[in-house]
Amino acid sequence: MPAYISQPQTVFGAHKIGTAEIAEDIRSHHHDHPRLAAILRVIANCGVRTRYFARPLDSPTVSGTSGVQERSRTTFLDALDLAEQAATAALEAGGLTAGDIDAVITTHSTGWSVPNLDIHLMNRLGLPPTTRRIALTTLACAGGTQALIRAADLVAARPDDTVLVVAAEAISGVYQHSDTTIQSMIYKALFGDAAAAAIVTARPRGPGMAVEESFEYVLPDSVDRYSGRVAPDGFHFDSTKAALTAADDVLPALVGWLDGRRTDFPVIHPGSTRIITDTAAALDLGAEAARHSTDTLADEGNLGAPSVLRVLERTHHEPPAAGARGTMVAYGPGFTTAALHGHWHA
Repeated sequence: MPAYISQPQTVFGAHKIGTAEIAEDIRSHHHDHPRLAAILRVIANCGVRTRYFARPLDSPTVSGTSGVQERSRTTFLDALDLAEQAATAALEAGGLTAGDIDAVITTHSTGWSVPNLDIHLMNRLGLPPTTRRIALTTLACAGGTQALIRAADLVAARPDDTVLVVAAEAISGVYQHSDTTIQSMIYKALFGDAAAAAIVTARPRGPGMAVEESFEYVLPDSVDRYSGRVAPDGFHFDSTKAALTAADDVLPALVGWLDGRRTDFPVIHPGSTRIITDTAAALDLGAEAARHSTDTLADEGNLGAPSVLRVLERTHHEPPAAGARGTMVAYGPGFTTAALHGHWHA
């Protein structure tokens, strides 16, 4: 039995930041970096024109010097605010109230809080106290797809349930001038802040992607390719050179899982231009088919967990034909892959 995903609703940070502003901020803080020219050249060609931060670029918790305590508190609250806005929009778009929700699945990797995002959202939204909860953390870019997989599992077990999925990230909290590798400099320009939410049910509530199959894969011996790190000055996001080929290394497993099932429309996590193009090619698709991922990267950056929901939202604006086959793919630290396959319900 398929699980039906409603049209996602995405909310972005309040401050639009151009790539030229990021480049100037790096230039002013690292004017004596021996590879500054190369860094600025790579940033100019990273595929991102603009991104949205929850706080201005010069804030203490973005380009400033706040420590881990302030960054953690601020980043979580910013992600929570965005999550509340996205969840409210998803309920309104679906003609639902908080009382209609039977389960909530949240995913975020930025900031830190106990209780987690799920409990805070229950209080802010007024969800019933009997709401079932799954709180996913540290999944990062794979979180959105992973949350939809868990939602599909829930409605398969309880077909009458209505599940709210919320992904939120304030990745500007890992914008660290103490990180000076080329990879770290690129991340300053790559990431954006956003939250996205969608309703998942066992019966269609409108047009959208119907999930039939799911796939989860962990690339062996790959824990160091992408990783998070906590230090006195805050949160850091690290990667090794092997991270450049991580998506390519798992694509054979993804193609093997699809086992000849075609993909008419892709929902590819916009982690980078290379990730989008290589994944599309593995699905026997070209640049035009992957345009929603490329446009998301260009206009809003890599949003982490909310990214695939944003790409799916864009797909609703140019909907595929009824019955078209679709594949959603996202990658995250681990190195993990999460994927969904199904059809477009019109």
